[in-house]
Amino acid sequence: MSFLIPVAHATDAAPAAAAPGGDMMSILMLVGFVVIFYLMIWRPQAKRAKEHKNLLAGLQKGDEVVTGGGIAGKVVKVTDDFVVIEASDTVELKIQKMAIAAVLPKGTLKAI
Repeated sequence: MSFLIPVAHATDAAPAAAAPGGDMMSILMLVGFVVIFYLMIWRPQAKRAKEHKNLLAGLQKGDEVVTGGGIAGKVVKVTDDFVVIEASDTVELKIQKMAIAAVLPKGTLKAI
């Protein structure tokens, strides 16, 4: 049965030395991954968050907006955390400011 289990034999040879510069290459690869992560993920996300924050800060009565859920309406009232939008002539919805996805160009809702 011993032919199924390979037998490990110790060798008297010295272990192979690591390639010169191997540690430096590892550090460079790690730094490269961090730079790629920053440029492709962190920086664009921070830019989008800043733009959204500026969009919410600039909201005013009369703006036409669309929410993250797809509800379009005209802003009737703006407070610190909430916005009241008019979805139709008789329907007003109170939503959180953070739920607003975009401000539409003036006159967009009249075309619908």
